[in-house]
Amino acid sequence: MGNSTDTTATAGGESFADLFEQSIQVADVGEVVNGEVIAVGKDYVLVDIGDKSEGEIDINEFRNEEGEIEVKVGDTFEVFVEKREPEGGIKLSRERAIGIKVWEEIARVQEADETISGRIDSRVKGGLSVDIGVPAFLPYSQIDLRPVRDLDALIGETFEFKILKYNRRRNNVVISRRAIMEAERAHLREEMKGTLEEGQILTGSVTNITDYGVFVDLGGMDGLCHITDLSWGRVSHPSKMFKVGDEIQVKVLKYDQENDKVSLGVKQLKSDPWETILQRYPVGAKVPGKVVSITDYGAFVELEEGVEGLVHISEMSWSKKSRHPSKIVTVGDAVEVVVLNVDPEAKRISLGMKQLQPNPWDMVAENYPVGSIIEGKVKNITDFGIFIGIEEGIDGLIHVSDLSWTERIKHPGEKYAKGETIQAVVLKIDKENERFSLGIKQLQPDPWEAAVEKYAIGTKLTGKITNVTEFGVFVELEEGIEGLIHVSELSKEKVETPIGLYNVGDELEARVINVSARDRKIGLSIKALSGESEEARVEEYKQKQAKSGPSTLGDLLKEEMNREKEGA
Repeated sequence: MGNSTDTTATAGGESFADLFEQSIQVADVGEVVNGEVIAVGKDYVLVDIGDKSEGEIDINEFRNEEGEIEVKVGDTFEVFVEKREPEGGIKLSRERAIGIKVWEEIARVQEADETISGRIDSRVKGGLSVDIGVPAFLPYSQIDLRPVRDLDALIGETFEFKILKYNRRRNNVVISRRAIMEAERAHLREEMKGTLEEGQILTGSVTNITDYGVFVDLGGMDGLCHITDLSWGRVSHPSKMFKVGDEIQVKVLKYDQENDKVSLGVKQLKSDPWETILQRYPVGAKVPGKVVSITDYGAFVELEEGVEGLVHISEMSWSKKSRHPSKIVTVGDAVEVVVLNVDPEAKRISLGMKQLQPNPWDMVAENYPVGSIIEGKVKNITDFGIFIGIEEGIDGLIHVSDLSWTERIKHPGEKYAKGETIQAVVLKIDKENERFSLGIKQLQPDPWEAAVEKYAIGTKLTGKITNVTEFGVFVELEEGIEGLIHVSELSKEKVETPIGLYNVGDELEARVINVSARDRKIGLSIKALSGESEEARVEEYKQKQAKSGPSTLGDLLKEEMNREKEGA
């Protein structure tokens, strides 16, 4: 009788045992139900869902990022019924339950055009992976209003996002942060339109830098600060002053409401330093500065913010030696300079550095008077002469015409070599043009000055032929001194050309018919030896007698008659 209840059938034909089993079997496979943790084992967590048997959840579903188990007896949460085992056990999943709820929330958020919170987890191809309960994809173009330079800085940050699209079957969600920012910006833009005025001073964020200026986000509207409005001084590139993300103060210069264009200025926050430049930097003043730029032609020195001056390479050193400005100064150097010229209208200041050092040319005339003999090394050889190093910053030039009194030197390199030590005479000092003229030939007396007396007109002499040309014959009288017998002075008879009649090296006798030390020329004649005119013979006789004693014209005639008899 005690066991009859187990087999007694109801009116419907079911046993009481079947009805009892059905009454406690509350969860179907695929359903999400509430559960309570009743035990935590090594591999599984036992959860009571009010069913005839407890369900199991893999222990790994409760590990945090550090790998620790975060679950305890008594915890309650929703679970997903994955399947029922033949033996009566139930396989559950907390993660799938959470996922189902998330997908329901995703659908609701998109339908209501709301936002969902998410944490950026990592970088993936084409964008970022965001945890919104399920992994969601955030494309690069949807991260911000503008390209983000440092994406890694966003990892771990939590933001609100819009749902662009989702596909639950493919487990795919695409989200956007930019859509939220655009909506906020549009709202701020409308507010700003009613309050923005020219002359306002605002704080904004640098959003973009170009060659021609800086774009600044004013909080709903962008404005452009042109490169010419960044500083009262010279700006080589806006990136030298600002970087993207900088918070800066700007002044509204112009607001074009019709086209929503805003022109901004940074330099207008301060007065123009060039308005009082002449008072603060008078010509001749010695002022400190900092080298900010170096070019081939000089160095730019910043005297104060917005005021730069140029030290031309010619004003950096007294030395004429060609040196690049970078060999003298370096960017960042603190230097002292002298103000040479100020042009407020052109906003230019010319500066000098060499003026702080004594000018070596001030002592040149005193240390090296004209006519003194100096010694130095050959520093350079050119077609027109030789440069001799005198002292630091001063070179002397020996022109090719001052190398020798008599030699014809085609190129100074034929006689002198770089580095050779030579002596020279100081000929001229031009301090104003910084020129130092020297001469080598002046170390010896000019042989032509003596030649005027030594080879006086009428002198009979013998020389060696050095050259035969169409117009005459050159005869060497002594080293460095030549005379020319013109073709018309070779004979009483007409000579077409001396070529073939005379040979180089032959000796011949001739008479001096003209001499000029200034032109360095001696004219000779063979014809004058045999065909002298009576006047020439009388003059010759007078010159001879002037040396031997007085005589009469009769004596001269008698001597002439004796000559004619001898000739007969």
